[in-house]
Amino acid sequence: MTSSGISVRKALASDVPHIQRLIGPYVDRRILLGKDDVTLYGSIQQFRMAVDPSGVPIGCGALNVFWDDIAEVRTLALDSNWIRHGVGHKMLEGLEVDARALGIGRIFCLTFEVDFFTKHGYLEIGESVVSPEVYAELVRSSDEGVAEFLDLARVKPNTLGNTRMLKVLPAA
Repeated sequence: MTSSGISVRKALASDVPHIQRLIGPYVDRRILLGKDDVTLYGSIQQFRMAVDPSGVPIGCGALNVFWDDIAEVRTLALDSNWIRHGVGHKMLEGLEVDARALGIGRIFCLTFEVDFFTKHGYLEIGESVVSPEVYAELVRSSDEGVAEFLDLARVKPNTLGNTRMLKVLPAA
């Protein structure tokens, strides 16, 4: 199998069951956090889907905007049969296109897949990458992904073993 014939498209509301199917094995292994259907339906516009030549969804990923110049790649998952066939690359590329279209200059991820993201230009980060003023605004967010980005103590159990990474997108 190769990524030839694989397409990446914006997600549809009808993709939520497919997203649940794709993320399920990663949730079971505590690699991804589970999401309720209501959360997925409410954020479906953030998602892209990779589909095989027959139209079957084989991957998903979302781009969540944090602030005017930074967003997070989240819920990136592939059907296990398609890992290491270029599908993850196509998914990430599509999410980066979305980021550029929104005027986003930096993309964050919290991942166990350090090698994958490093190959795509992401670098490990430790300290906060936003100004104290932006931090003060972001800390008000109820979004768990924002809390993970800020490295807040209340989300530490969810992030153990994950690596915080960031990519600065080249100017268009």
